[in-house]
Amino acid sequence: MKKFASLLALTLASIAMPALAAEPTAQQNKMKTCNAEAGKKELKGDERKAFMKTCLSAKAEEPADGKTAQQNKMKTCNAEAGKKELKGDERKAFMSSCLKG
Repeated sequence: MKKFASLLALTLASIAMPALAAEPTAQQNKMKTCNAEAGKKELKGDERKAFMKTCLSAKAEEPADGKTAQQNKMKTCNAEAGKKELKGDERKAFMSSCLKG
């Protein structure tokens, strides 16, 4: 009976854990964005540390048009896909790649 209870608990835990870790937090998203930006600028050592500190502590600036950076990126990618006349799975793959980049 103990083995069954242990197996049941382990199974339930393995099902619940991925669901809890699926959504990144706002801080994790900010860290990812700042890290990518530092990489693009090819910052190293103390210069990178200083940039990351400033970037992570900065408050999100409200864009002039009232849209978030993600919304603006979506608009740009969507316009590009339209110009290329992409449809179906091809468009879906392009949008995914564009939004990640």
